[in-house]
Amino acid sequence: MTNVTNVNYNSTSCTFKEVVENRVREFQVFKELGLVVKTGDFFPSVHYPPITMYPNAGEDLLEDYMIPSDGLLDIYVHLPFCEQRCVFCHYPVRFGNFGDHVYEETEKYLAALEQEMDLFRNRLSIPIFQARSILFGGGTPTLLAPMQLRRMLDSFKQRVDCSRTTQFNFDVDPKTLTDQHGQERLKILRSYGVDRLTIGVQSLDDDILRKMHRPHNAQTAIDAIKACQEYGFQLNIEFIFGYPGQTLNTWASLVESIAQLNIDEIQLYRLKIESYGDTKGLIRKIAVLRPQEMPSLEDVIRMKQIAIEILSVYGYKENLRRVFSKDSNKYSHYAHNQCCMLYDQVGFGLTAFSSLRDRFLLNTQSFEDYYERIAAGQLPINRGLKRNNAEQRRWAAILPLKNRDIDKQQYKLLTGICFEDAFPSLWSQLQSQGLIEDKGRFIGLTAKGAFFADEVCHQFHSPQFIPFARDEYADGLLNPYRF
Repeated sequence: MTNVTNVNYNSTSCTFKEVVENRVREFQVFKELGLVVKTGDFFPSVHYPPITMYPNAGEDLLEDYMIPSDGLLDIYVHLPFCEQRCVFCHYPVRFGNFGDHVYEETEKYLAALEQEMDLFRNRLSIPIFQARSILFGGGTPTLLAPMQLRRMLDSFKQRVDCSRTTQFNFDVDPKTLTDQHGQERLKILRSYGVDRLTIGVQSLDDDILRKMHRPHNAQTAIDAIKACQEYGFQLNIEFIFGYPGQTLNTWASLVESIAQLNIDEIQLYRLKIESYGDTKGLIRKIAVLRPQEMPSLEDVIRMKQIAIEILSVYGYKENLRRVFSKDSNKYSHYAHNQCCMLYDQVGFGLTAFSSLRDRFLLNTQSFEDYYERIAAGQLPINRGLKRNNAEQRRWAAILPLKNRDIDKQQYKLLTGICFEDAFPSLWSQLQSQGLIEDKGRFIGLTAKGAFFADEVCHQFHSPQFIPFARDEYADGLLNPYRF
């Protein structure tokens, strides 16, 4: 497979085009109202506050923390290694092809990871972590040589009780599942209880993959998908839209192609130009130096709606935000638990975070600092925040609203106040604009609100954590600085 077959967007049905063009009109209206910045730029509402805005802090943030009464935690482990840097990546990683050898760097990192988990256990005074769900991410966790993959999972299982785990996730790269060690890696993952994989495919167009500086081509991605399906993994595949060189026609063709692969979950990411992590991606330089290669912001909006329309024809509905599945029971338990239910989650490794019910802890972004802190018997936490009442009310609204719905009972439990009473003016304004609705037990976004979910969630940010400056928004009814 070299490239997807072109579909002519201009020759699609009038109804299809009208739905898509209506989204563009809404986009323009929302710029005038101040919901979307004047430039039409985008900032993902992934955490609150955004990762790049956390103040300096240390492990003393854990001083009065108590684990939940049921003892369960969702657990994340970060592996910051890749074969090469992707142009769109905003996180620190180290590079190399580790598949055939045991490298000193990865050995050093795995040893530090074990020590970090032990330090955290000791800090919480628990003999072992009890996992509700698990995610290994990166980077590329499956870039490790098979013997290192076993070593990592062995040490993890010594520190984590998985007997009550409902889902064990791994992020993977297509090439690591199709090279000479691919089958062995899949067998290892299965033998340790991994049951869900997320493959960073990103595109099935070889020209776009080259521009992204991905280490695989389209055929490798297809082969990896088939290999995972043969092993019976629940499968999620990721794609980026709004990338330089993409057109409406090639994007529509891509979505049609992936819809026909019968994947459990399809995850769509809008290209992020500005850094939302600890490293500035090369994509920022490309956007500045070669703006003519970037799709217009209106076309990016069209791409998102085109995907929604095509996927719906094949039976896919948005389950978690930006994740589409045919079966509503197929979704990331880790994401649902952390972002929708707001359960306590702990993270280990470089740049990993722990999202707890009243605080957030973030690990260092420096490899050297990570190793030095752990060698000194310290947790590698260097940023974070213990939320006050006002910030707790914002956090408890933003994460579930962005990802699914706000559970009214859960909100009151975490904040001591009803959601409707926490933001009465904002709640009324968002309702009047058709962006948010009362669903009985839940508060949720309308279809229109869900399309602009990131921007709607920015409405709940306190001024110091709004991602764009005040003068970048029109002075309309939905300017986030008004509330």
